[in-house]
Amino acid sequence: MVKESKLKYEKSNIFPFVPTGEYYYHRGIKAYDRYDLSKAKKYLIRAWELEPDEPMIACQLALIYTEEGEYTESNALLHKVIKDLDERMTECHYFLANNYAHLGLFTEAYKHARLYLDLDQLGEFSEDAEELLALMGINEDEDLDELEEQESLANQQEVARQLLEAGDFNHAIEMLEQAVEDNPEFWPAYNNLALAYFYEGETGKALGILEKVLEKNPGNLHALCNLVIFLFYERKEDELNTLLSALEKVQPISMEHRYKLGATFALAGKYDIAYYWLRHIQKHGYEGDAGYYYWLARAAHFTGNPANAQRAWKQLAEMNPDRAVTEPWKEVQQTYIRKIDDDASIMKMLRSDRLRERLYAIFLIGVSGRKQELITHDEFKPLDEFSLTEKIYLAIIIQSNTKEKIDPDGLVEKGHEVALKLYKKCNYDRKKADDLILTWFSIFVDALKAGEHFNNPHAIAAAMEYIWLRDQENKKSQKIIADECGTSLSTLRKYIQLLEKYWK
Repeated sequence: MVKESKLKYEKSNIFPFVPTGEYYYHRGIKAYDRYDLSKAKKYLIRAWELEPDEPMIACQLALIYTEEGEYTESNALLHKVIKDLDERMTECHYFLANNYAHLGLFTEAYKHARLYLDLDQLGEFSEDAEELLALMGINEDEDLDELEEQESLANQQEVARQLLEAGDFNHAIEMLEQAVEDNPEFWPAYNNLALAYFYEGETGKALGILEKVLEKNPGNLHALCNLVIFLFYERKEDELNTLLSALEKVQPISMEHRYKLGATFALAGKYDIAYYWLRHIQKHGYEGDAGYYYWLARAAHFTGNPANAQRAWKQLAEMNPDRAVTEPWKEVQQTYIRKIDDDASIMKMLRSDRLRERLYAIFLIGVSGRKQELITHDEFKPLDEFSLTEKIYLAIIIQSNTKEKIDPDGLVEKGHEVALKLYKKCNYDRKKADDLILTWFSIFVDALKAGEHFNNPHAIAAAMEYIWLRDQENKKSQKIIADECGTSLSTLRKYIQLLEKYWK
């Protein structure tokens, strides 16, 4: 019985079903009509793989990409259709115009909308193309010239942004200084210039630029968000919280501003509102860069959305593997471990036989952001074991009213100012700062005993940087350091000579 059945099967005319590109194309169109974009995209990608020379499939897939906000991918397919597959499909020019408008590339949008109308004046999308041109407000060649100039500035800004990300602050500053000189009201250049100066340790210049922007262009969101960054790293908590409260009321329209706001709140640890904005723009088709997915992953994790955090981190890893080093949920564990290690090392230094180490421990307590927690630590040594200099320094970092009585000339406070400037030069990285600031406190102790007054902490920090780098065989010219700190070469040399008297 079984053998007979098998024999009949082998003799039957059975033809296997092999789906074609056309089959998947029609399934994709049906899914698209139901607005099931995920399935439509899946089927059309398969159709395109099977029939890569079919312009209708490519065009329809491009429309799906547009619907999902993947404008760059859509444009690549549309250009291929026009260039390689079928130049008669003039509607692709309108689709390109629409995509470029969404990307903010209005010159390209104008060119393709105009080209579509020239090629097909009675085309299906002619009214839409006219409406698009009207919305962009571009009718004359003068408008286009002005637009091309604006886009040239935008491209220049992108180059400057890449220089900032690469840490090439000097070149970024040079480019941005020229940009603001040529275009006195081009505020994005000012904002990036403020960031460049801040990263270079020139906080005063950075804040001055932001003040100018906000004076001339009140409510500039990028300037306000950059100010949040500066206040956060400068640990000016009262000013920071006031500004964050004001920004919570802002309702930006553009995707770019919503991203900036979300990333800023995430940096400041305000994860609920950060997640709201970052997730909001993602739901509306925003396709961000690696930085966007980092902040989204971080905000998602700290608001109890682990699945979205994992998805965002995976996207980040695919876009920029070098940046996907430590997930936010692991950063917490590492930060906790570092905190325990740092606390133990601070308490150990407080009991050191060397005054310079004890002063450095007090300095670290001052910049920790956890002063009260560390001062009440179980291992914190009794106050009666502190020397007079240490008691003065402790009064300074906890902002006690007694500091004026016990340090009337402000000598210890000036020493602290120098240490702060050196810490900033090290980008607030303790590993980099340890040797430099310990060396400074060693010089400071000896100079204090000799009756030095240190009237110019700014220039002293510059002189300290110079001789320390020189000792490390990592020379930096006196002129460069003088220019960076905004002091004269003669003043710098004066303090170099002073510090060298106590250099061991």
